[in-house]
Amino acid sequence: MSSPAKMIRRKKNVKKGIQFCLMVCGASGTGRTTFVNTLCGKSVIGHKESDDPNGAHVEEGVKIKPMTVELELDEEGTRISLTIVDTPGFGDQVDNEASFSEIVGYLERQYDDILAEESRIKRNPRFRDNRVHALLYFITPTGHGLRELDIELMKRLAPRVNVIPVIGRADSLTPGELAESKKLVMEDIEHYRIPVYNFPYDIEEDDEDTVEENAELRGLMPFAIVGSEDAVEIGGRTVRARQYPWGVVEVDNPRHSDFLAIRSALLHSHLADLKEITHDFLYENYRTEKLSKSVEGGAGVDSSMNPEDLASQSVRLKEEQLRREEEKLREIEIKVQREINEKRQELLARESQLREIEARMQREQAGSAGTPAPDANGDAEA
Repeated sequence: MSSPAKMIRRKKNVKKGIQFCLMVCGASGTGRTTFVNTLCGKSVIGHKESDDPNGAHVEEGVKIKPMTVELELDEEGTRISLTIVDTPGFGDQVDNEASFSEIVGYLERQYDDILAEESRIKRNPRFRDNRVHALLYFITPTGHGLRELDIELMKRLAPRVNVIPVIGRADSLTPGELAESKKLVMEDIEHYRIPVYNFPYDIEEDDEDTVEENAELRGLMPFAIVGSEDAVEIGGRTVRARQYPWGVVEVDNPRHSDFLAIRSALLHSHLADLKEITHDFLYENYRTEKLSKSVEGGAGVDSSMNPEDLASQSVRLKEEQLRREEEKLREIEIKVQREINEKRQELLARESQLREIEARMQREQAGSAGTPAPDANGDAEA
């Protein structure tokens, strides 16, 4: 049963709405637009019109396009304010260095906005947190592993955002090709040590359901995505699907696509975890780096900051370091206390066993002493 605090928090979420920010990135033709519209259940991003042959030689570069849509998550009316950050133009250039810098710059600017807001004496009650909580990276469905472009982008972005790899337009691959592609992609991720979001769990700390769910999601990576904005009638039921001469691929059928799994993870089961990691780990690391550079007078110094602001940042950095050290000490203390309790329980159990053995031996000895010895004829005395 839910605690009163959880019920109150849930009512606030229903009334206020949950904020979540998702970036989608991948080369043209990987199904980003269709996926977003399928995820939201309506047209959010317009499809790109046919390319003009006369402008084929012009490289426009990547464009960052955030847009917010309000969604209702369940029958109880829980709402989510979902910000989609699209990145049209990525991967269309010969040299994608500028695209890498543009995307990383966008992610860091959102952190800078939070850092600036935290530095204010008087906070802005209408301030909106636009940090990106997850990035779906759409891998081109080649049937092979990662390209150099894929590796470089994910390695550059992983320190700033939770990167989740997906194979776009997975229905263009045969089941055998898809399975092989998933295997090769994950081998490349491990080989190049790309720190993607892999649905972490701890067998000792987490409950059995959490471990099972996260292990299952991890086993689906990279997620095979099929999207469709068309409704098709199959056996008297209307489903979202892609119609082909050889058959139908259903978006919400787990045998055809991992769409339901990734949607549920993003908007339900792992939404809070993605937000927590963004704030507690990714942002805190960036914040510490930024403040350290400012205090040390390194390359990260903002020339517009006055001495008072720098001094204030120095104090905050020291406080942050103290806070982290205290947290580590608390964790060590809790771990040691837990180990002591476990040892105490083991000792008590051993003592109990020894007492039982001792009592049994005494009973056996008492029984032996009370039994009359047999006479010479072999009969016991009366």
